[in-house]
Amino acid sequence: MLTQLFLNACVAGMRMTMSLRLAQGDEAVGGLIALFALSQVFLALPAGRYCERHGLKGPILRSLVVAVCGCALAAAWPILPVLCVSAVLTGGAGGVAIIAIQRHTPRVAGSPDALQNAFSWLAIGLALSNVLGPLVAGVVIDAAGFRTAFVAMATLPLLAWLAVRGAHDHLPIAPEAANRPTGIWTLWRDPALRRLLIVTWLLASCWDLHTFVVPLLGHERGLPAAMVGSILGAFGIGAAAVRLLTPLVVTHLREWAVLVGAMIATAILFGIYPLMYAPWAMGMCSALLGLTLGGVQPMAMSLLHRLAPEHRYGEAVAMRLMVINMSSVGIPIASGAVVTSIGTAGVFWAAGVMVAAGTKLTIGLRKH
Repeated sequence: MLTQLFLNACVAGMRMTMSLRLAQGDEAVGGLIALFALSQVFLALPAGRYCERHGLKGPILRSLVVAVCGCALAAAWPILPVLCVSAVLTGGAGGVAIIAIQRHTPRVAGSPDALQNAFSWLAIGLALSNVLGPLVAGVVIDAAGFRTAFVAMATLPLLAWLAVRGAHDHLPIAPEAANRPTGIWTLWRDPALRRLLIVTWLLASCWDLHTFVVPLLGHERGLPAAMVGSILGAFGIGAAAVRLLTPLVVTHLREWAVLVGAMIATAILFGIYPLMYAPWAMGMCSALLGLTLGGVQPMAMSLLHRLAPEHRYGEAVAMRLMVINMSSVGIPIASGAVVTSIGTAGVFWAAGVMVAAGTKLTIGLRKH
C-alpha cells in the first residue's frame, strides 16, 4: 500500500505541477495531462506480461528509476516538449508499478476475505496518494518554485522503494505456463471476465464524466470556481470515506451485489443531478456519488482474481488498467462533443441510462 501510495503521489503531483506550470502561458495542458493516461493504455499489456515473468521487485525498481528520471528531466528543462516526455515516463512508471503490486497482492493474502481486505487497503492508499502528491507539490511551488517541486516529486519514488524493499518476492510463473498461448483476445473471450471489464469501464467512465462535466454545469449556472471546487471536493470526501469503511465490512459483502448496487445508485444520481440547482444539493449528490463509486475497486479486483487464470492474472490486471485509462483519455473528448449537441443535463441522463442498462451484465456475475 505504501509503495503504491508514494509512487502514485509522485504521478499526481507531477500532473498538477505541470498543469500549473503550463497554465502560466501555454494552451496545451489537456494534451499533456492525457499523456499520463495514454502511456498506461499502450504499456498495460506488455507490463502485465513482464510482471508475470519477473515478479514484484524487479518491475517496481525499474518503474521507480524511470519515474525519478521523468521528474529530473522536468526539473532540468521545464519546457513543453520535455514535459511531454516526462509525462509519458512518470505515467507509464506508475502504471507498471500498480500492475506489479496488484498482481502480487493475492500472493500475500491468505484467504478470500483477506484478499478483499487487502484490495480495500490498496484503494485507500490510492485515494490518499491523490491528496499527498498535489499537497506536497502545491506547498513546494509556493515556497520555492516549479523546478524545486519537480525535484520534490522525485523523492517520493525513493520512499516507495524503502517501503517495498523488505517485501518477500514470490516466484514468477513457471516456464511451462509462460509458454502457453497468450493474447488479449483469449482473455476477452471469457464471458465472465468480459462482463467484468465492461462493468469496470462503465463505472470508470461515470467517475471521469462527473469530474469533467460538473465544472461545465457549474459554469452554465454561474457558480463561482470555489463553489464548483467544493462540489467536486464533496465527491472526493465521499470516495475516501467509503474506502476507509470498506475494510470493516468487506467480508460481509458479495462482490456482484455491491457492483449492482453501485450501478443502480449511480443511474439514479445521474438522473437527478441536473435537477439540483442549489449548490448544497449538488454537493450532496456529488458526495453520494463518491460513496457509490469509491467502494467499487476492491470488489472488482477481488472478482477479477477469481475469474482470471492464475498464470495470466497480471495480464488481466493490465487489461483492467487499460480500460480505465481509455476512459480517462476518451471521456473528456467524447463528453465535450456530446455537450454541444444535447447539453450537460443530457450527458448526465445518457450516462445514467447507459449504466442502468449495464446492470444486466453485472447480475450475470452472481454465479462467480
